[in-house]
Amino acid sequence: MRQIDPMGRIAAATWLDRAAGAVRTATAKTLRPGRFKDALHGVWLGHPLHPALAQFPLGCFTGAAVLDLTDASGGAADRLIRWGLLGSAPAAIAGLADYADGHEEQQRIGVVHAAANVSAIACYLGSLRLRSVGSRQGGVALGLLAYGLAAGAAALGGDLAFRWAAGPNHAAEVPHAGPADWTDLGAVTEFAERKPQRRMAGLIPVMVVARSDGFVVLHDRCGHMAAPLYQGELTSRAGVDCVVCPWHRSVFRLADGAVVNGPATAPQPVLDTRVLDGRLQAKVREIPGVAAS
Repeated sequence: MRQIDPMGRIAAATWLDRAAGAVRTATAKTLRPGRFKDALHGVWLGHPLHPALAQFPLGCFTGAAVLDLTDASGGAADRLIRWGLLGSAPAAIAGLADYADGHEEQQRIGVVHAAANVSAIACYLGSLRLRSVGSRQGGVALGLLAYGLAAGAAALGGDLAFRWAAGPNHAAEVPHAGPADWTDLGAVTEFAERKPQRRMAGLIPVMVVARSDGFVVLHDRCGHMAAPLYQGELTSRAGVDCVVCPWHRSVFRLADGAVVNGPATAPQPVLDTRVLDGRLQAKVREIPGVAAS
């Protein structure tokens, strides 16, 4: 039996690129890199903000649909719809911030996700209008249509997160996949100062940076979208050495992997290092409560 894959078809639909590009360009012009955009990404929270914000309006809309279907008090359903519409604004803004830094497939799904949500909001506004003029039956019908659109948009959002990895930390496997014992990365003479190089530490790729005071080894795949950090540029922020992701310009401190600027939200894993007999070695830095596998 042939598997039906509507989400995969959306991700492969290149005809969506024009609309996706227009939204991306408009968002990039409106939401400039900086503290506000980092806050929308969820840098301060340690994970993306948009999914958390989206729970409130969807919960309100779900409650309104249940009340409408059970012939409960109309006033309560109307109030839930109004609260859901209010909560949709911050969720949409945070979603746009993440959208602008996504891959092509993610943005194709994202633009359909946004279109479904906009359509749902338009239907909810129409539903409230009908309810206010006494056409409750029509308002309920339009409200249920709106909920169907919102639920479909939520399904697209789930596909974005879990299948297309928009939001999850792409470096989360390091404590388990990285080497628990000291692993050789090469002779110290192979590493020129401040010239990032890529090596394999067991099963994981790492970026090696030689500095005047020693070596720094970070997981090489950026936690945001798995970009190769060794291809990024080294920079200094407030006198502290950092690396800039070559794809979406996330900035991480070399010393501890902390996020200086988004869109990345999770710290970049840093490995412990030592030099033994002229050879650089590294192993996973233990995290309290997380044992290396």
